Amino acid sequence: MEPFISTFIYFAAAIIVVVLALVVFEWLTTKYKDWDQVKSGNQAIALSISGKIIGICIILAFAIYHSIDVVETLIWGAYGVVLQLLAYLIFEGLTRKFSVEEQLKENNVAVGIISFGVSVGLAFVIGSSIT
Repeated sequence: MEPFISTFIYFAAAIIVVVLALVVFEWLTTKYKDWDQVKSGNQAIALSISGKIIGICIILAFAIYHSIDVVETLIWGAYGVVLQLLAYLIFEGLTRKFSVEEQLKENNVAVGIISFGVSVGLAFVIGSSIT
């Protein structure tokens, strides 16, 4: 019975981390509200949010695999979220010819795909560095 309980605890912890991370990302984006844009059909923002969710879950999967307990997993998860936020800011900073946030708001799907790729790709780098 213990493995079932443990799995449920990690599942609940992952949901909490993902929801909190999405709240932080929502605060970070000032030009639009994520879920309002998704509701109106903005595919670029949906891709960007999906990349963040998948990316955070990848980091959490590595953290669960390499951690001793849930607390250590949460610490690694929080650190991974911070690094994902940093990656988003670097991505925004490196695109000097346009604002990622503005392009996502304008439903530029190409930028949404790249944002998705940045989140997922760097999640593997962050996750694989967890020891």
